[in-house]
Amino acid sequence: MGTQPAPAWLPPLNTGLIVVSGVFLLLGLYFIRRKQVALHRASMLTAASFAALFLVVYVARWALYAPRHFEGEGLLRTVYWAVLGSHMVLAIVQAPLVVAVIGLALRGRYARHRRLARFTVPIWLYVVISGWIVYILLYWR
Repeated sequence: MGTQPAPAWLPPLNTGLIVVSGVFLLLGLYFIRRKQVALHRASMLTAASFAALFLVVYVARWALYAPRHFEGEGLLRTVYWAVLGSHMVLAIVQAPLVVAVIGLALRGRYARHRRLARFTVPIWLYVVISGWIVYILLYWR
């Protein structure tokens, strides 16, 4: 872990990657509800690609730069830690679920894909939204 803070442009770029992932996730849901399978597939693979890129940049940022510490107090501090804790746990759970859901779809095992996606997608959306909230709490004051 580095001792210098990350360049000012890096945290918003990293957060932007996960937000783009969430946008494509929502687009994928929109398309599959309208039976537009090819657009659904493209959207979901794009969402997963941006999520993976986010993870690579996040890990590199963590390895190269000093972390930013939350400076809030009181109830806001409690909210921050609750959101961050749930975000971290669910992000760890989410990654293999996303890989499994995509793998099932690519292998044409659509019934199992749908069953697993029904609880993977809400977790993924929560991770995207909670990550954005953590970013706002850390960097917007």
